[in-house]
Amino acid sequence: MIGGFFMFNHKGEVLISRIYRDYIGRNAADAFRVNVIHARGQVRSPVTLLAGTSFFHIKKNNIWVAAVTKQNLNAGMVFEFLNKTSEIMSSYFGKITEDNVKNNFVLIYELLDEINDFGYPQKTDAGVLKTYITQQGVKSQTREEQAQITSQVTGQIGWRREGIKYRRNELFLDVLESVNLLMSPQGQVLSAHVSGRVVMKSYLSGMPECKFGMNDKIAIESQLGKKGGSVDTGMPDTAPKRNTSKTGIAIDDCTFHQCVKLSKFESERSISFIPPDGEYELMRYRTTKDISLPFRVIPLVREVGRTKMEVKVVLKSNYKPSILGQKIEVRIPTPPTTAGVQLICQKGKAKYKTSENAILWKIRRMAGMKECTITAEIELLPAKESKKWTRPPISLNFEVPFSCSGLKVRYLKVFESKLNYSDQDVVKWVRYISKSGLYETRC
Repeated sequence: MIGGFFMFNHKGEVLISRIYRDYIGRNAADAFRVNVIHARGQVRSPVTLLAGTSFFHIKKNNIWVAAVTKQNLNAGMVFEFLNKTSEIMSSYFGKITEDNVKNNFVLIYELLDEINDFGYPQKTDAGVLKTYITQQGVKSQTREEQAQITSQVTGQIGWRREGIKYRRNELFLDVLESVNLLMSPQGQVLSAHVSGRVVMKSYLSGMPECKFGMNDKIAIESQLGKKGGSVDTGMPDTAPKRNTSKTGIAIDDCTFHQCVKLSKFESERSISFIPPDGEYELMRYRTTKDISLPFRVIPLVREVGRTKMEVKVVLKSNYKPSILGQKIEVRIPTPPTTAGVQLICQKGKAKYKTSENAILWKIRRMAGMKECTITAEIELLPAKESKKWTRPPISLNFEVPFSCSGLKVRYLKVFESKLNYSDQDVVKWVRYISKSGLYETRC
């Protein structure tokens, strides 16, 4: 049974206090404030035991919701009660914030009397409670909602002010992608996906409208009538890939900046927007199909007796020869019983790090369709235990200037009717950068 229920703001001030049992006093709130909310160290456990009193807490936005007891309760039941209570409050007055809690002070106490009786949870279904607690909650509007209403009434655009002027109108667009891969020792792709961002910097005068188009499959098929075409993905014609004549990429999911007009995207498949001034993230996307993998790691591990191991790793670049990969780093794990390592690498620099139990192989630049090899002779200490080494995967970090997902900027246009400049007067820069996320190959 629960002895008390409290709600605190981020400062530790008590907003709601309901005592169900006499053994819980008002000093319980002070103990929670001092030892949890204002604790010097980070509070990792949601259950805190202080002088025989247990405090169970969850956090909703900046509000601490806590239940107090001195008995040995089922922790799962208490947390279910706290979460259900928060859901009921949200169904009455929306987001749980300090203003909403203060505005619905009477309603919350009325709900607590129905939800919990003498410490025992009772009715926790919002639909049942609304049949006889018919009072409607008071919702306080957030800044985003107020800005949206202001924009609808006055036509004001909250993300861009009027009267912006530049001597030179420029637009920078960066397609930044993170490639994630898990590959088997035989070269089979176990999992792969690309997480991408389209980041823009706009230095445009006035209140321009921009249109941005990319080669997603729906746009190409609807506008070109499923005609054939090719996309420059940065991969050579001789490189192995699943579809060399694909007309577009299949985006699994994407999110846009608030400036994007979603209605036009759904109907015309073009991204139309009035850009904010300066740097901003226009969209995020994710794709799992037809990914062009820039590097292939081929590991070969051979155990020579109990005290020696030979490792050979081949790194192949699968992009065009005109493209240079940069900041390449291969991390080859070694057994914990490693006594010494002798390294021979064709390109770059390699060294063994004792603290990390790994060989770090760094290459500043690597052209496409090249192959580099590193060999290592590892001396091992005789192990007392017969526990087998698990062989962690080889990880790879890199940066290549092309889109691994195949995303291509088809057009980027700027329209400004009031000022005397056209789309041709705007200097545009487009850049593609793919970096490694979790890029691993099993040994």
